[in-house]
Amino acid sequence: MKSIIVTGASSGIGRATAELFLTEGWRVGLIARRADRLEDIAQAHANAVALPADVTDAGAMQAAFDAFGPLDVLFNNAGAFGPSAPIDEVALEDWVEVLSVNLTGMFIAARLAFGQMRRQTPQGGRIINNGSLSAHAPRPGSVCYTTTKHAITGLTKSLSLDGRAFDIACGQIDIGNAESELVAGLKAANPGMDTMDVTHAARSVLHMAAMPPEANVQFLTVMATKMPYIGRG
Repeated sequence: MKSIIVTGASSGIGRATAELFLTEGWRVGLIARRADRLEDIAQAHANAVALPADVTDAGAMQAAFDAFGPLDVLFNNAGAFGPSAPIDEVALEDWVEVLSVNLTGMFIAARLAFGQMRRQTPQGGRIINNGSLSAHAPRPGSVCYTTTKHAITGLTKSLSLDGRAFDIACGQIDIGNAESELVAGLKAANPGMDTMDVTHAARSVLHMAAMPPEANVQFLTVMATKMPYIGRG
């Protein structure tokens, strides 16, 4: 049975992805802060492992990865949008919080997955980082989120290069306007906003994860067809 750890698995893209992999027969490690939501998923699926942890807590994350064991794929998904405002209206503590989750948290998860994949027998695996369309073209008032997502592209490229010697592949999925708790707030402020069902994002992650070891989806963009990304100015 193939195995995957999903961070941010309690809601939105993370939960939809975890549940899809579970129905496809994968063993799925569920990481998020909300333990009750993870237990709800685990009770419905024998192949689910609830691993409650804050992605910014290196010790808790180490314990979660140690408890899960051998790993084929990490979906490095947990993230936060942060305040929507011009930079001079963003409190420093809000910047630090978004940076902690979106960059340090993803670094911690990737570091642990890379180490597990490097040590295990057979060696190797795949890391899929959740970027964003904001890694290419930002929304107004998204300086915290956009800066961190540009950094994730650098993380993806570095892991892709450094992983070659250990048969560890790394790719990035950039998702635009999938229905989730994060997008719900944006949609409330923009009633005409075009969105897509979150299952389309989940199926795209499954496509990337199911590639054979000799192939890798380096970057994949999946988005609501009519959202203002192409031609955004």
